[in-house]
Amino acid sequence: MKLSDHISPEKRLREGPQGAKPKRVFSSRNIMLYGILFVAAAYYLLPLYVMVVTSLKGMPEIRMGNIFSPPMEITFEPWVKAWSEACTGLNCDGLSRGFWNSVRITLPSMVISILIASVSGYSLANWRFKGANLFFAVLVVGAFIPYQVMIYPIVIILREVGIYGSLSGLVIVHTIFGMPILTLLFRNYFSSLPEELFKAARVDGAGFWQIYFRIMLPMSLPIFVVAMILQVTGIWNDFLFGVVFTRPEYYPMTVQLNNIVNSVQGVKEYNVNMAATILTGAVPLIIYFVSGRLFVRGIAAGAVKG
Repeated sequence: MKLSDHISPEKRLREGPQGAKPKRVFSSRNIMLYGILFVAAAYYLLPLYVMVVTSLKGMPEIRMGNIFSPPMEITFEPWVKAWSEACTGLNCDGLSRGFWNSVRITLPSMVISILIASVSGYSLANWRFKGANLFFAVLVVGAFIPYQVMIYPIVIILREVGIYGSLSGLVIVHTIFGMPILTLLFRNYFSSLPEELFKAARVDGAGFWQIYFRIMLPMSLPIFVVAMILQVTGIWNDFLFGVVFTRPEYYPMTVQLNNIVNSVQGVKEYNVNMAATILTGAVPLIIYFVSGRLFVRGIAAGAVKG
């Protein structure tokens, strides 16, 4: 029985309230904090709001001005036209062709680069070999070299190999350019895992691939999500490589979006442009919303240990 159980109710009333003092909801600190967060959220969400409401309006309503007003009559015709009817040069089949081209570029580039980078980072973290530090330094330097410096040499190499202008060539380019930063992330993440697990597996006779698949891989979901988000975002939103290393029939979605928005034929259809922009950015946004928490966990674990 607690000592406080023997205290009479009258004595408790005389002593007054006990325990921690409740925090004020509308304190100056909370007002400032939530005020800044609200302003920041409005700053980033306002362009998205304008894009959505504009894409749901007809051109006569858009010509009236007042871009912030909601649509008086909602129409999805701009979305249909952006997807399947808008002209992107000589072709007038909308963004549908570019979407499937982007899928065919993004999926193999992401899978191949993540698999190779995860094995490379695992090797650098746990299986030190002669020259590992030099190899790691070269990878780090490679992660910060501007892409524009290497465009012309890569064009020459792809032309000589015979895959310039094809989806395969662009997949190889994205895979190679994603390797340095992904290897850095995987290496730091595997270095942050308890070394005792690796040593215990080695004592039990486990080899390179057994440790990777049975121990490291099940513990690495957050960093794989980080790598997936980085690659999908970088590859899907890429414009430079898409316009340089492919032909018009293989243009990714971003290149076709540029062709739609910058078209000089006919009347500017702002509702179609807004719908096309939202469609182009939908895939990275959905991935961020679905796996945002794992992304934060993985990037924190893969960036603090060198």
